[in-house]
Amino acid sequence: MINYQKFLYHFEQLGRKKYGPNYTLQKEDLSYIVRLAAYFFKDEAKCKELDLDLNKGILLTGPMGVGKTTWFRLMQFILAKEHKFYYITCRDVNFEFLRRGFDVIEKYTKGLPNEFQKCSICFDDLGTENNIKYFGNECNVMQEILLSRYDLFMDYGYKTHLTTNLSASEIEKYYSERVRSRLRQMMNVLSVPADRKDKRA
Repeated sequence: MINYQKFLYHFEQLGRKKYGPNYTLQKEDLSYIVRLAAYFFKDEAKCKELDLDLNKGILLTGPMGVGKTTWFRLMQFILAKEHKFYYITCRDVNFEFLRRGFDVIEKYTKGLPNEFQKCSICFDDLGTENNIKYFGNECNVMQEILLSRYDLFMDYGYKTHLTTNLSASEIEKYYSERVRSRLRQMMNVLSVPADRKDKRA
């Protein structure tokens, strides 16, 4: 059984080691980090209490600068190998697309290196990338990847995690109602309130 008080202490200490001595967890952060810990450490009792489905991924939404990316990165450092996820920013996916074209969409649906084939993937900062053209063909790369990841979720139970500053309506605007609907089906939604202040300000 996880001692969450101890976990939060070690999480903060790791944050200071990785990001500097001023890294501090705020009281408002703790419930989100506990949820991530319960989920990634597969604490079934705690997940049931927190209404988290271990068969789904995580969609972490909230305003810019509240710590979403940092929480995922620190979880990645903490997790044992068998629980780790593949991490990449949505902007980097787009940069790959510019270099390699449509093969990149296949990479993140069925072409990852062997050690990541059945691994969860975290796409960080959905909404920071733009539609781009490859030899004149415009493509919403993340839209296509997410739709394909949904098929993998339905067929094989593969999980996808996302962080984003976008609201549900903005996700629908930029990626379609279809994507928004599928994200609800394949992910647990953790929403940081929109009035939380940017810690970097």
